[in-house]
Amino acid sequence: MLKDRTLRSILEDPMISDIAVDAISKWDLSKEEFYDWTLEEISEKMGWSNLERGFGRLFDVASHGNYYFGLYSEEECADAPEKIGRNIVFLPSEDPEADNRPFIFLVPGGGFVNVWSLTEGWPTAEHFNERGYHVFILTYQVETDASAAKAMDDIARAMGIIRERKDEFHVDPDRYITCGFSAGGYIVCLWNTEKGYRAYDIPKPQACFPIYPVTSYRIIDAGEWDEGEDKDEFAAKGTGCTMEEACNSCFEIPLHVEGFPPTAIFLAAEDELVDPDHSRNLAAALDKAGILCRLEIGPTGGHGFADGTGMCMEGWPERAIDWYQSIIS
Repeated sequence: MLKDRTLRSILEDPMISDIAVDAISKWDLSKEEFYDWTLEEISEKMGWSNLERGFGRLFDVASHGNYYFGLYSEEECADAPEKIGRNIVFLPSEDPEADNRPFIFLVPGGGFVNVWSLTEGWPTAEHFNERGYHVFILTYQVETDASAAKAMDDIARAMGIIRERKDEFHVDPDRYITCGFSAGGYIVCLWNTEKGYRAYDIPKPQACFPIYPVTSYRIIDAGEWDEGEDKDEFAAKGTGCTMEEACNSCFEIPLHVEGFPPTAIFLAAEDELVDPDHSRNLAAALDKAGILCRLEIGPTGGHGFADGTGMCMEGWPERAIDWYQSIIS
């Protein structure tokens, strides 16, 4: 059983070793003590209780053929090393009706330093697969200036690959739902502004599921800063702008919601990393604009609940799908 295997034995298994580096991108897990713990031990000691679900789905898909698709050519990566290893992983649903539904484009978080597919990507995709939706998981550019802005290029490139291979993937490239966590939540929200789908002449998403998302540089700007921290440098890492420019442009998401599709937002009230007002302000702006919005705030728990396994937010992927299906029925 997977729960009895170590993280090392799983990530170094030849069947999925090609994407081991994407488990938490930019983090060499082999240097960590927990790399030699079993999944059961990791669950008990670290609270990552959903890994078996994600790995189980990966092994199933890997046994049936190609599931990893790089975004950029060798020549492009040579000119821009931050593009190396950027990719989408395709986890198809076994439900035959999935071909007739929108696919879900999933963007894990990681503070624009990492991409946490290990906890937020692969396990959550399995939930959506079970509900009959094909899923693509994005590994995007991080640790580079204007990471959020460059992620728009990554999404657009991914959408181009999906369109080119639509028959292989059994999807309609014009029908998709976006879902993103934390920094990934910011990315899928930014995709709905003038920086996103409209700039690339790509159809609007059918719906958007931001999960404990960052949405407001004004909230960040008003927060506490350590002596010597540079606000403009912080803003530039995500947007390429100064803090003032980020606060007064489309990077300030609640001020630019006119292009949003119906949106369901999920977070926990005790989020210690991303102020819940990021989500509340977005929901208020969507309501004011007359855009369908569902806001669910769990009473307990903090940041990074991923698919919600074992927490008060357990079952949120299913509730998101139920909500989406209710608004189209």
